[in-house]
Amino acid sequence: MENLKFVAVCLLIFAALFLVAWLLEKRLSKNRKSLSDTHYITYVAIFSCMAGVLMLVEIPLFFAPGFYKMDLSELPILICTFYLGPVAGVVSELIKVMIKLLLKGTSTAFVGDFANFAVGCSFVLPASVIYHAKPSRRSALMGLIAGTLVMTVFGSAFNAIYLLPKFAQLFGMPIEVIIGMGTAVNSAINSVSTLVLFAVVPFNLLKGIVVSLLTFLLYKRISPILHKNDERRHKKTVTA
Repeated sequence: MENLKFVAVCLLIFAALFLVAWLLEKRLSKNRKSLSDTHYITYVAIFSCMAGVLMLVEIPLFFAPGFYKMDLSELPILICTFYLGPVAGVVSELIKVMIKLLLKGTSTAFVGDFANFAVGCSFVLPASVIYHAKPSRRSALMGLIAGTLVMTVFGSAFNAIYLLPKFAQLFGMPIEVIIGMGTAVNSAINSVSTLVLFAVVPFNLLKGIVVSLLTFLLYKRISPILHKNDERRHKKTVTA
């Protein structure tokens, strides 16, 4: 019964995030270049696959328990959502997690995978919306900063209120054991709130900063290639 409830929550959150992304895209991205369905699906698939592979490369952090590992899977998704819009970002986040589950499965009773999706969307959506409202280097930077801050606040609160208790419940591990894993790496961690403060907050901040820097450096170099291909396709369509 608890597993069914968890699945229902996952589906509801995905639906809500997709709806929010769609509404924001319709309102803020009216001038965005229209692309064919084939072009759109192809690029979403390419960037999602890249993200799914990057999700397999997990980096342990000295200040957090072993079940908190950083990956850089948001990097290709941010490039995708800057190029295609907010909806592409949410869809890519979902496909990324599905690819990871197919390749590796889960070691966190699916809670960690769901967390990666939901918290990843809290990073990608603000960044994408701010960038597409008025595309420029400045708006990209502001979007990445906003995304990092939103992810840090949302990810920390979501861990404390829902994810950690749910992980303890579905994984069959008392919450005290989880806190103890945090105490083993940092003696200041002795409760859920201190676990979030000393592990989850710096985890999300570090991930946001690293991925933002990489995205900012790479997107403007990749963007001309993507848009050059757009121009070629447009010319072919006009000629035909």
